Amino acid sequence: MTLTFYIARRFGAVLLQVSAIFYGMLLLIDTIDKLRDVGDAGGGLSAALYLAALNVPQSLYRIFPLVVVLSAIWLFIGLARSSELVVVRAAGRSGLRFLLVPVTTALLVGCIAVGMLNPLVAAMSRAYENAAAGYGQSGSSVLTVNANGLWMRQGSDEGQTVIKAVRSNQDGTLLTGVTFLEFDTDGIPSERIEAQSAALVAGAWVIEGAKRWNLKDPNPELVAQVETGPFRLPSDLTPESIRDSFGKPAAIPFWALPDYIAGLERAGFSARRHEVWFQMELAQPLLLSAMVLIAAGFTMRHVRSGMTGTYVLFAVLGGFAIFFLRNFAQVLGENGQIPVFLAAWSPPAAGAMLALGLLLHLEDG
Repeated sequence: MTLTFYIARRFGAVLLQVSAIFYGMLLLIDTIDKLRDVGDAGGGLSAALYLAALNVPQSLYRIFPLVVVLSAIWLFIGLARSSELVVVRAAGRSGLRFLLVPVTTALLVGCIAVGMLNPLVAAMSRAYENAAAGYGQSGSSVLTVNANGLWMRQGSDEGQTVIKAVRSNQDGTLLTGVTFLEFDTDGIPSERIEAQSAALVAGAWVIEGAKRWNLKDPNPELVAQVETGPFRLPSDLTPESIRDSFGKPAAIPFWALPDYIAGLERAGFSARRHEVWFQMELAQPLLLSAMVLIAAGFTMRHVRSGMTGTYVLFAVLGGFAIFFLRNFAQVLGENGQIPVFLAAWSPPAAGAMLALGLLLHLEDG
């Protein structure tokens, strides 16, 4: 038990050190990049550092599997240099039994990352978007999906318009059960439109089966104008802006993803991209364990056997290969080329089985 806690503590300390190194590097690079952006808006070093501090966690979380494989390599090389691996084997503990501790630690770290760090990173990502909007770097989303349907907003020189619809087609250009609420430049409601459907064309919504109320009238509910035919309502929205408004699935907390996916499907949108991300987050602990096994397969050997640098290079390349295979499978899953479950779970499972095969060959020959 003492050895178990020692290895787990050693691995945790190395993982924190490598994570801190990567965080510092990413923070420095992102701060320099943000300085050019916020300088035009009158911001200084403090503003750039603040934006970078909000943006770096999502970048670090995205490459966290690579951080784990580098940490595992560092751990096994350190144990080999201090001859602790030799002592453990001499005490009668096999290599595979010894690996249970770092692999279990990686599983626990993966569960903590998905359950706790993921919502924190998502919150910081939203905070970054809001803060960056103040410096003109990005705009807030024009589309929101919840249990009541979907909501959009559009703007013009005459004011803002809030759009609510019960359902939509997959790209948000055809709405049914739609309500338009127009606000003037002072933020006061000026007109309300309820329609059976609205179709987005270049520069306007084509609305059919509509009733209109002038909200500036003393009794707006008593004076409803019925449109007998389709009419056009100017709009600055495009199919591309609506699609981009969904944002990244990584910006949605892990625990909120099932409800968000259900809301997208209920509104008529495709939720495949978010389903792939949700399954990938579920597979994250397995992926981190596979990274530890890959590192062990190449570096859990005595340094006197030679070719340490070559084996470290092989371990790093193996970790990168599984990482990029995972990203490639994600793209295929989002495009519908392969099933969602296969896209999320096959890369970590393949990496773990290949690494186990290598370890069994080295341990038992």
